[in-house]
Amino acid sequence: MTFDNLRLVAPILEALKSEGYLRPTPIQARAIPIILKGADLLGCAQTGTGKTAAFAVPLLQMLAEDKNMKKETPAIKTLVLTPTRELALQIGESFTRYGKNTRLRHTVIFGGVSQKAQTDALRRGVHILIATPGRLLDLIDQKYVDLKGIEHFVLDEADRMLDMGFIRDVKKIIAGLPKKRQTLFFSATMPAEISRLADTILTKPEKVAVTPVSSTVDSIEQAVYFVDKVNKKHLLLHLLKDPAIVTALVFTRTKHVADRVARDLVRAGIRAEAIHGNKSQNARQRALNNFKERRTRVLVATDIAARGLDVEELSHVINYDLPNVPETYVHRIGRTGRAGLSGTAFSFCDGDEKTCLSDIHKLIARKITVIDNHPFRVHETRSMRNPDDAVSAVAGKKPLLKSGNSSARNRYAGFRHAER
Repeated sequence: MTFDNLRLVAPILEALKSEGYLRPTPIQARAIPIILKGADLLGCAQTGTGKTAAFAVPLLQMLAEDKNMKKETPAIKTLVLTPTRELALQIGESFTRYGKNTRLRHTVIFGGVSQKAQTDALRRGVHILIATPGRLLDLIDQKYVDLKGIEHFVLDEADRMLDMGFIRDVKKIIAGLPKKRQTLFFSATMPAEISRLADTILTKPEKVAVTPVSSTVDSIEQAVYFVDKVNKKHLLLHLLKDPAIVTALVFTRTKHVADRVARDLVRAGIRAEAIHGNKSQNARQRALNNFKERRTRVLVATDIAARGLDVEELSHVINYDLPNVPETYVHRIGRTGRAGLSGTAFSFCDGDEKTCLSDIHKLIARKITVIDNHPFRVHETRSMRNPDDAVSAVAGKKPLLKSGNSSARNRYAGFRHAER
């Protein structure tokens, strides 16, 4: 199947071809026809599946074909609500690329920066608004945003909205939307509260589920290193001596550790920067741009700051700290091995993280190869090596599929203020 088979108009097709998009991903092939016919959509898709184009392309087409749009001053017809500023900016970039041959206007609003540029854009008029919850509510209260004309509403990364403590804000925003509208609901996972929310805001939705969160891309090589906590920084420096690690996205559990790791790398002569919620928006965007343009070799990030981060040809993801929530592991490593390319994910596991490793194995239903041949190897116990009897004791052993799941959830409520 090609995009030509999806009955897209010439301006959209030309934009997609100029971006090198010839064949739709599974979620695009299934979601675009549903959205174009005006139905509500419940999509279960993780990062890296082409989800943004799946909703941006048909929404642009419907707005471009709306005859009433040519007769009025731009007014907000489409609202895309997303949890983080980075993801909001990337969605905005996607609308720019796919809609460059239309006359549709959009803007992105988020907290952490002055609102003047955002309110100036709103005064001039936009058809599409991409927003984080806190700043949107602020501008609604200040009468800069009116939701009465919304015809299409996209709730993106709904599970992360829950994790970050935004669900109350989301519900408040939804309460102000017109009852008659098209709603597109996307979430990588479907915990009970998210399922209940979907039931309350969707009308006879069609469902699309692509690449379940328990799946890890086959092209990603995964390995785990057992190492004492104090030696993690030394192991990271040891690995980065390998020139094959062209770029590396390193995940830490806290902002403090992210800063410390970045400083250690810089002292060792490695170009590195940290990105997390305490950084200003300008600093975060500058660090991200430096990483994308290869001026920085290593980007050290927390999960909240990296949500939605998309870097082309990212060679390595390194879990400096294992995540508390196993689904987060899948999201992290999914940032490499995209678009048919190969990728590598390394994970460090100290004695306190064996439960996290066990949960990950149960979720992904496969063994992660253990790398013993490194200078900081610890003489781990059987329970550390095989916390769930699912870790390979021999490097290179074929994966053994198992089943399992985890109900653990981490509520990043402390970060709620960062997006306001």
